[in-house]
Amino acid sequence: MVESRRRGTVRVAVLGCGTVGGALVRLLLEDPEGLADRAGVGLELVGVAVADPTRDRPGVPRALLTGDAAQLVADPTVEVVVELIGGLSPARELVEEALTRGKAVVTANKALVASCGPDLAEKAAAAGVDLLYEAAVAGAIPIIRPLRESLAGERVQRVAGIVNGTTNFVLTRMAEAGEPYEAALAEAQRLGYAERDPTADVGGHDAAQKAAILAGLAFRCAVRDQDVSREGIEGLQAADVAAARRLGFEVKLLAVAEMVDGGAVSVRVHPALVPQEHPLAAVRGAFNAVFVEGQACGELMLYGRGAGGAPTASAVLGDLIDAAWNRLSGTAAPAPVLGPARIQPLAELRCPFYLSLEVADRPGVLAAVASVFGRHGVSIRSMEQDGQGDEARLIFLTHSARDGDVQATLAELARLDAVRHIGAAIRVAGVEEAEEPGEADRGANRAGGPRREGPVGGAPRAGDRRRARVGWARGSE
Repeated sequence: MVESRRRGTVRVAVLGCGTVGGALVRLLLEDPEGLADRAGVGLELVGVAVADPTRDRPGVPRALLTGDAAQLVADPTVEVVVELIGGLSPARELVEEALTRGKAVVTANKALVASCGPDLAEKAAAAGVDLLYEAAVAGAIPIIRPLRESLAGERVQRVAGIVNGTTNFVLTRMAEAGEPYEAALAEAQRLGYAERDPTADVGGHDAAQKAAILAGLAFRCAVRDQDVSREGIEGLQAADVAAARRLGFEVKLLAVAEMVDGGAVSVRVHPALVPQEHPLAAVRGAFNAVFVEGQACGELMLYGRGAGGAPTASAVLGDLIDAAWNRLSGTAAPAPVLGPARIQPLAELRCPFYLSLEVADRPGVLAAVASVFGRHGVSIRSMEQDGQGDEARLIFLTHSARDGDVQATLAELARLDAVRHIGAAIRVAGVEEAEEPGEADRGANRAGGPRREGPVGGAPRAGDRRRARVGWARGSE
């Protein structure tokens, strides 16, 4: 691209200079002429707001640093504000001030967008400016813009993905190296994939914020992080991860947003068993992937690095270039109109389950356990038993069951004297049954004997009644 094709220059302020902010500043400063030629617009960095402007920051000129973020936002010459502080305050106040002053805003702040996104979008629309946040979900993977623009006319049915690299790294180590959860997490911390306090990642909070953002764009409704049902990976045992592999599955922490019966939206984050032949099962280490299903487009998957300074800064820079182009053109990116969201309670979700129990190894125990399943209408598809001295470990795969019924089953099982410990209760993704189990199956539970159907919980294959899909939930019946 030659000089004559540049549209002009836009003045930019960056709030925050941590891992992502520092990487962005270096991208802006290392070759501004080359960047302008590639982007077709000049980006002039006028200031970087930091907590301590006296501290040296490699690649960032001291003259650009300021400790007064509010003053930088108020600067009348600043046209685009990039918010990379993180958290809700003072980030929200600064973003609102920038929008009110008619400045475009680019942010990577998933907590802010998940909590306040619909409100901020209204302010941006009223001011006729951009609010762009591609980097808030899955780092360098472009998923926000496709949902907002490329798939704007698509009837999206489901978005499911691995959107937290820390948990995926931990689960990969547990599956491939057989490490217990604690050792795998310690390795993630040693390599810098996990924070010293990993709660936001392993507890599913980070993924839940991203799920809220994806759901809002996919279904054009106002979904906030508090609407997302959330379970983390802290309670997973290496034995269950190994058993899942033996049965033809990989355990992944999935963020899922989908339309279910009656037009409600199911938004949730939880560990799930994914068939090994499904593309999401092959996502290893700290990588992320997002899988989209649409009525016309079919199945799409985007894969790449979901975190890190440089990958995330790359996504921020893409948004910044868009905002600069729109600023010079007097336009703004299309903003979807968000209607109210009707969120399906997790208890109404229907899907197969993987369950593990430790029980006393004596006659009549299996019958007592199976009768509990039957009383709550949870049909057992297959079962395997491993003896451990005077105890046994039971592994069940169920047919599709209502989530609330499974939880009630587990609560009653916990009260049985013969049940020593309730292990994992993991939803099975990527499997839909072609037909519901018949009364013969249900009756087997009530009679006290689970019915085995071929190999225990094998992955979907020719002749099986299941088929591999990423979506598995259905509305209540």
